[in-house]
Amino acid sequence: MSLHPAKDTRAWQRMLSGRRLDLLDPSPLDVELSDIAHGLARVARWNGQTHGEHAFSVAQHCLVVETIFRAQAPDASPDALLMTLLHDAPEYVIGDMISPFKAVVGGGYKAVEARLEAAIHLRFGLPAHPTATLKGAIKKADQNAAYFEATALAGFTQAEAKKFFGQPRGISLDMLEMTPMPTMEAQARFAERFHSIDAMRSN
Repeated sequence: MSLHPAKDTRAWQRMLSGRRLDLLDPSPLDVELSDIAHGLARVARWNGQTHGEHAFSVAQHCLVVETIFRAQAPDASPDALLMTLLHDAPEYVIGDMISPFKAVVGGGYKAVEARLEAAIHLRFGLPAHPTATLKGAIKKADQNAAYFEATALAGFTQAEAKKFFGQPRGISLDMLEMTPMPTMEAQARFAERFHSIDAMRSN
């Protein structure tokens, strides 16, 4: 996938904040939390193939992952918590792509995702990307969340989920908010958690 489309091809997304975000060369100045919370609350995990009255949004998934990460790393810094909450933030622009399809699309998608991650992180005064150690810890929490989502919402058997995502240890379903939230609630809860963590960074 080329990262350099034809000159007359639009490569930017108009945001409700009024920002115009270039997908291929995103600027931190065009990143707004309101757009991220709005977008992630409207992107469905598992391509929408989940039980419940509402879709299980990426915004709610990020809250679950941050809850798991916090339980697994109780001494984590506020910056680490914020990067965990924002681990799927690029999806407010490019949507959520299930892992099997990501593997087919390959490196082009990853490059766009990495550029967006850097712009988002820099906008909020974070390192452009997490360290390898932190990235691994976030990935572990993400895989744990995927296990519970798969079994509680997406119709996977426990054996299937264990095969693809591993068996969570020290985390139980009753610790997590897994009932799919209405869009506006997920949007508000994501923004509230962001501001709560960000306030800790100022202390």
